[in-house]
Amino acid sequence: MASTIGHPQEIDKVAQSASVGYEKVDLVFEELDRILESRFFKKAGRSRQFLDYVVRHKLEGHAEQLKERTIGIEVFHRAPGYATGDDPVVRVQAGEVRRRLEQYYQSLPSPPAVRIELQPGSYSPNICWASDNTDSKPGLANHHSSPIPSRNSSFRLVAAVVMGACAAIAFTSGLSYLRHRTTESQSTGQAKFWAPAFSTSQPVLICLAKGVTYRPSLKLYRMYARSHPGAFQTEVERSNNPLPLKSDQPIVWGDMELYDEYGVAVGDVSAALDISAFLGRLDKPLQVRIGSDYSFEDLRESPAVMIGAYNNAWTMQLMSGLHFAFVDDPQRNLSIREQVPGGRVWRVKDDSSGAVVRDYGVVSRLLEPRTGQFTVILAGLGTNGTEAAAEFVSNESTLDPALGNMPRNWQTKNMQIVLETNVIHSVPGPPHVVAAYYW
Repeated sequence: MASTIGHPQEIDKVAQSASVGYEKVDLVFEELDRILESRFFKKAGRSRQFLDYVVRHKLEGHAEQLKERTIGIEVFHRAPGYATGDDPVVRVQAGEVRRRLEQYYQSLPSPPAVRIELQPGSYSPNICWASDNTDSKPGLANHHSSPIPSRNSSFRLVAAVVMGACAAIAFTSGLSYLRHRTTESQSTGQAKFWAPAFSTSQPVLICLAKGVTYRPSLKLYRMYARSHPGAFQTEVERSNNPLPLKSDQPIVWGDMELYDEYGVAVGDVSAALDISAFLGRLDKPLQVRIGSDYSFEDLRESPAVMIGAYNNAWTMQLMSGLHFAFVDDPQRNLSIREQVPGGRVWRVKDDSSGAVVRDYGVVSRLLEPRTGQFTVILAGLGTNGTEAAAEFVSNESTLDPALGNMPRNWQTKNMQIVLETNVIHSVPGPPHVVAAYYW
């Protein structure tokens, strides 16, 4: 979808409100359209909305309105009084937009005539021209009230060059240090397992699924409150207490509402925290993505850790043709199946009360999957299996002994490991290897 602000009527409106030349406004709109239609933004809905909004307001001369709360309300539909400290959606999305802009400009064969940048600590974009000769760009850079900054200051140019050089040195030094840290521990199986993730400067994407989640509508809560005065009057009560309707209480589908902000599994969050803590100890940059906040293009740009099985469509897609796969057969219980004639099958074991006492998970280490990037999939039949898989790959004491039984050149191959964990009071025990395959 093209930008909504690049049409002639909008160009005329913006040029008049900002007191800038039509030519420059048109060039900025054209660049914005190219960015939004690029592979880095095309399927990233939130990033598109954020960038379109901040660029529009900058061009209209309303940069002072680009505050975190305002953007949260107008772009992400947060309540006017929402707590920005508890809900970092704007800060997170700003960082995501910066990353995507950097990738977009790095992919271009030559510098564009105009460049849109979003500096850290600011939600007001910079519009930068390829040339400092402002006379060739009439009506914009020379106007004292222009919302788009001029770049004809020698001091600013020198400062930018110096800052860029410092940043490059810092990045190179950091990368060298990271590689040094990794090389130091190359003797461990864990280091070899994760080595492909450290061979690139790109952050590791930790990808969690967000399942479809429904909640009772406000109408249903109010209906209950009529016979129970004072009940469920606040959002705190509604979010933290189940609605105790009688089992025979008739309701209609309209009494349920889809909640897009809910739906991350507890086990997946626990697994993500384990992996984040592990990578953090080694100073490896990472980014957490939830639900639809990542695309196939993102997975082609960075190494990734996919978390979850049946609630994660990417897991099911990437593992569908592998030796061990999760089977979603409506005629059977959910299972992990070895996809060969007479292959083994693993299913969750329950006790007489229905509580899970044994779960299974799979660790898949893929050097060149369909995405072309190093990918690790940590998934269980249940939430305990997923937690066990994350503990297995983030804990040297469990991973190294298991890898010691692999062929000497295992680190150059794809591999899958099936794990078993005994569950006591909903807490998974140490994971044990029950099967492995490499190719």
